[in-house]
Amino acid sequence: MRGMLGVFAELDATVAAIEDLKKGKVGDLTVFSPTPRHELEHAVHPPMSGVRKFTLIGALSGVTFGFWVAIWGSNYWPLVVGGKAISTWLPYVVFGFEVMVMVGALSTVFGMFYLAGIPRLTMTVGYDPRFSYGSYGIFCECAPERQAEAEAILRRHGAVEVRGER
Repeated sequence: MRGMLGVFAELDATVAAIEDLKKGKVGDLTVFSPTPRHELEHAVHPPMSGVRKFTLIGALSGVTFGFWVAIWGSNYWPLVVGGKAISTWLPYVVFGFEVMVMVGALSTVFGMFYLAGIPRLTMTVGYDPRFSYGSYGIFCECAPERQAEAEAILRRHGAVEVRGER
């Protein structure tokens, strides 16, 4: 992985550099920030998160399993009261809902960890400890022939430091 890393002191300069790099389609961007900022999110335009698919699949699996366990238990140990049907869906809605919430929540947490790559066993390319203390960073992963263009854009927008990263 090769690219250029730019370190910025101001948020506005970082946002302007992101917009120019995206406009020029120089390469893939990774943005580092000490705190979440909506300005950076609007500039990057991240794709829709895939966590919601994990939640949906987990919730549907949970409600199906909840109803199945309740109906299976009623049929395995029947309790006939007044000639009523043994397996009716209405009494099992509460149990199905509770299992749906539990499995949906657990699958959401799993999906967040899986899609975020946690635990990360290697350091993120382009990370600098200054990004945790107030500086902003942009790592532009690009081909070697486009590195000069990325460096020029980063310097034009006032990067405190620009360097190549491997």
